[in-house]
Amino acid sequence: MAQVAFLGLGVMGYPMAGHLAAAGHQVTVYNRTAEKARKWAGQHGGTSAATPREAVAGAEFVMACVGNDDDLRAICLGDDGALGAMDKGAIFVDHTTVSAAVTREMATVAADRGLGYVDAPVSGGQAGAENGQLSVMCGGAQADFDRAAPILDAYAKICRLMGEVGSGQITKMCNQIAIAGLVQGLSESLAFAQKSGMDVEKVVEVISQGAAGSWQMANRHKTMAAGEFEHGFAVDWMRKDLGICLAAADEVGAALPVTALVDQFYKEVQGMGGGRWDTSSLIARLTR
Repeated sequence: MAQVAFLGLGVMGYPMAGHLAAAGHQVTVYNRTAEKARKWAGQHGGTSAATPREAVAGAEFVMACVGNDDDLRAICLGDDGALGAMDKGAIFVDHTTVSAAVTREMATVAADRGLGYVDAPVSGGQAGAENGQLSVMCGGAQADFDRAAPILDAYAKICRLMGEVGSGQITKMCNQIAIAGLVQGLSESLAFAQKSGMDVEKVVEVISQGAAGSWQMANRHKTMAAGEFEHGFAVDWMRKDLGICLAAADEVGAALPVTALVDQFYKEVQGMGGGRWDTSSLIARLTR
């Protein structure tokens, strides 16, 4: 069992840290809203800290799951930052979906201070975090990954090293690109079925057994058809991720025309007041 710090207790981080505690690790948590950290500690038997610096004292592993590039820099750098207070030889594992550029920036700071660094964004949504069934895609040195992987098993369905630092973030971008086009296609299919007077359940029952079947179809078609979007990954966060994807594509000369179009569709959903709706709300544009 290890001494672990977890920084960031949002809809993903809160249950992820809980799985670490349930696995027997000694967990100290930090959250920007201190009351949430105290609540977690009371629920899971760990401890809370007032700053990232205090949280990481003595930790062998430090996990982070915050919002974006700026949030990651805020918890890593400065007088109260984690990287300046971690013990030499400890490993920082970042579960945030951020740009590969900030990942490499933080990894360089970590290396200069004798720390390991693994970028490890996750996929599986809130349900995956709560059930300990996340896909974890990692970038970093093999030795750092080998040390961290047994700790990540507490909430991972699959955990793989994809390459050097930044490779985890690139893999997560591939994930979001694939999801964007898929959800748009599913939205159009369901909306077309509804407007054609078809029984959506019967349609899905048949087409889900063929090449059109997907996780999104199996798990989201009922709520999409009902116009219920109060679960899962929020549109605001998806737009943040797609912005990262599009910027990275420009850097490497990759064309993402469908992703760019779907990003604009999500912008329309935000304009409808759906920034906090889950990503399946793309169908709302087609059925309003």
